[in-house]
Amino acid sequence: MLHRDCWSLEPKLMDKEDHYSNFTNISGFLSPFLNKGAMREDNQSSTLEFILLGVTGQQDQEDFFFVLFLLIYPITLIGNLLIILAIHSDIRLHNPMYFFLANLSFVDILFSSVTIPKMLANHLLHSKAISFGGCLTQLYFMIALGNTDSYMLAAMAYDRAVAISRPLHYTTIMRPRTCVFLVIGSWVVGNANALPHTLLTAGLSFCGNKEVANFYCDITPLLKLSCSDIHFNVRMMYLGVGVFSVPLLCIIFSYVQVFSTVLRVPSTKGVLKAFSTCGSHLTVVSLYYGTVMGMYFRPLSSYSLKDAVITVMYMAVTPMLNPFIYSLRNRDMKAALGKLFSKRIST
Repeated sequence: MLHRDCWSLEPKLMDKEDHYSNFTNISGFLSPFLNKGAMREDNQSSTLEFILLGVTGQQDQEDFFFVLFLLIYPITLIGNLLIILAIHSDIRLHNPMYFFLANLSFVDILFSSVTIPKMLANHLLHSKAISFGGCLTQLYFMIALGNTDSYMLAAMAYDRAVAISRPLHYTTIMRPRTCVFLVIGSWVVGNANALPHTLLTAGLSFCGNKEVANFYCDITPLLKLSCSDIHFNVRMMYLGVGVFSVPLLCIIFSYVQVFSTVLRVPSTKGVLKAFSTCGSHLTVVSLYYGTVMGMYFRPLSSYSLKDAVITVMYMAVTPMLNPFIYSLRNRDMKAALGKLFSKRIST
C-alpha cells in the first residue's frame, strides 16, 4: 500500500509574484539573443514590436472570441484547480493515476495563462502590440508547456497500461519514485525542446511586416515574417515536432498493450471497466493531438491566419474540457469533488 506522504507531492500553484519573477528571469536570460536578432537595420531591438492579428483579424469576430476567452479562461482555472484540490484532499486518490492527473491540471493552468491573459488585455486596451522579448517569452513557455503536457499524457497512458496488463506488479512498477521521475522528466524534455527554438528565433532578423498571423507568438508565423535564412530553423522545427510526437507513439504502444489484454478478458464486465478507465484519457489525447497534428504536421508555406482558429482548440478549449472529461465519468473524482464542496460549505 502506498504511503500517503508519497502522494502528497501535489503541484503547488505559484503566486502572482512568482509568475512574474519567472517570466522576468527568462526574458533576462534571453536578452543577449533578443538584442542580436531584432531589426538589425536600425539596431533598436528594445523598440521592436509585433502586431498580433488575433484569431481571425476581423474586429466583429474578435469581439466574439474575446467574450469566448473571457468565459473559457476562468472555467479553465477553476476546473483544473478543483481537480488538484480534490486529489489532494481525498486520500483515496493518492495513487499514480491521480498524481499524474493533478500534474496535468497544473500544466493546463500554466498553458492557458501564457497566451489568454495577453489576448484579453490587448483587446481591452485596444492594442495588438507585443514586444520582441514578450513574444519570445510566450514562444518559449508555449513550446515548453505543450511538450510537457504531451509527455504527461504519455505517462498517464503508461500507468493505465501497467494497471491493466500487469496488475500484480503494478505497485512495484509504479512506485512513487518512478512517478516523480516521469513528471520531472516531462518538464525537463519540455523545456529542453523549447530552448533551442527560442534562441534560434531570437537570432533572426525581421524586416518590414511585423504582423503575426495569430493571437499569440507561435513559431510558424514568426518564421514566415523573418527576412533571414530560416532553413535551419525549419529543420529544427520539424525535429521539435518529432520530439513532440514521441509521446504519441508511447501512447499508441501503451494502448496496444491495453487492448490486447482486455480482449483476452472473458468477462464483459471486465472489458467495460477497462475501457471506462481509459476512455477519458483517450478522449483528451484525441482532442489534443488531433488539433496539434492538423496545425504543425504540414509544410510551413501552407500556414495562414485561418489556422489561428485551430490553435484555439488546443490552446484554450482542450485545457478547459480536461477537468470535465476526467470527472464526469469518474465516480471517485465526483465523490472527491462532492466531499470538497461539502467541506467548503460547512466551513
